[in-house]
Amino acid sequence: MQNIIVDKPYQFIPPHHGDWAPWLVQKLRIVDIYLKKCEGIESHEVRGAENLQRSIDSGHGIVLAPNHCRYSDPIAMGWIARQVNVYIYSMASWHLFQQSRLQGFAIRMCGGFSVYREGVDRQSLNTAVDVLTQARRPLVVFPEGTVFRTNDILQPLLDGVAFLARTAAKRRAKHDGGKVVVHPVAIKYLFKGNLEKTLDPVLHDIENRFTFHDAGRPLSLLQRIARINESMLSLKEIQYLGRSQAGDFSERQSRLIEHLLGPLELKWLGRSRAEPIMPRVKALRSAIVPNLFQPNISEPEKQELWGQLTDVYMAQQIASHPVDYLDAPTNTRVLETVESIEEDLTDRSRIHRPLHAIMEIGEPIEVETSKPARDGEDPLMTVLAANLRSMLSKLSREAEPIPT
Repeated sequence: MQNIIVDKPYQFIPPHHGDWAPWLVQKLRIVDIYLKKCEGIESHEVRGAENLQRSIDSGHGIVLAPNHCRYSDPIAMGWIARQVNVYIYSMASWHLFQQSRLQGFAIRMCGGFSVYREGVDRQSLNTAVDVLTQARRPLVVFPEGTVFRTNDILQPLLDGVAFLARTAAKRRAKHDGGKVVVHPVAIKYLFKGNLEKTLDPVLHDIENRFTFHDAGRPLSLLQRIARINESMLSLKEIQYLGRSQAGDFSERQSRLIEHLLGPLELKWLGRSRAEPIMPRVKALRSAIVPNLFQPNISEPEKQELWGQLTDVYMAQQIASHPVDYLDAPTNTRVLETVESIEEDLTDRSRIHRPLHAIMEIGEPIEVETSKPARDGEDPLMTVLAANLRSMLSKLSREAEPIPT
C-alpha cells in the first residue's frame, strides 16, 4: 500500500509567493530535465494556449482543471506556465509534502500548497479562494482527486473545485466585478517506443511471481495481460472471500468492492453509498483517519484502523482496472495497464520511454455566482466533465492501435 496517509496530525503548508523560484525553474528547464529523467517524457506540445492567454489578458481568476492519469501531471503543468509566461499556484495532497524535505520544499517554492484530503481544510480552501480573487496567477486543481492510469477515461469529478470557484466568483463580483473561469486541461501521453520490447521484461517478472510457465504456443501480449489480471483478481477473492468467484470480470470486481466498502460504510457512515469509487473512498478516509490521532487510542485499535484503510485502498485498486479498457487497445492503453499491474504488486512501476505529452487547454467556463439546485448535478461540474471527456476522446485517437 502506497504511503498516501500520513500518521500524524495535519498542518497546513502555505505556498511561497515569490517569483524567483519558479523563474529559476523555468530558466533552467528543470521541468524538462526532471520529466525526461524520472518519467520518460522526452517531448511535449501545448495546444490551446490562446484560450488561456485571453483569460489572463482579461484579468480573470483562473482555475486550470486537468485530468490526472500520471504522477508527472502536476510538474507537466509547468509547460503550460512557460507557454503563456505566467507562474502558477497548485493544490497538492499533504502526503506529497511528507515524502521528503526536498520534495516538500520544491513543491512549496513553485507555488504548491497543501490540501488535506481526509477532512475539511479551511486554510487550504481560503488560500485557493484568495488566489482566484486576486487573480495574480492561475490555480491548478485536479478534480479527479487521485491518479488513475487510464488516460482515456475521465473518473467522476469531486465537487470541491466548483465550491471554491463559486466562492471566489462571489467574492470577486462584490470586490471589483471581476470574473472567475475554469479551463479544462486535457493531458494525453503517447508512447512512442517498441511496446513488445518494453513490456516483455515486466510481464516476464510478473509471470515468474505467479509461477507461470508456457510450454505450448506463446501467448500474445494482450493474452498475457488478461491472464495476469484474472489471477490477481482471483487471489484477492481468495484473500477476502475465501475462494475465487464465478461470474464475469466486472461482476466479480463490483462484488469484491462492495464486500470491502459496504461494511465499513455501515460502520462509519451509517449506510452503504451507491456512488462512484472516489467519493466513497474519500468519505471513508475522512471518517476513519481522525481516529488515528485520538489521545487514548490503543495500539490494537490503531492497527484495526490501519487494516480498514488498507481495505479501502484495495477497493480503489480493484476499481482502477476497468474491464473494458483493452477492448479497443492502443499501445498507450496497454502500457498503462501493465504499469498499473506492476504498481499494484510492488507499489511502483518502471519508467518506459519515450513518452510524448500533449497538454490541451480548453475554452473557459465562466463560473456563475448563484448556488446550484440541491437536487441534481452541479452544472459547472457537468460542463467541465463533458468538456474534458470530449477533449480526451479526441486525443485518444492519436494513439497507435494494437491489433486484437
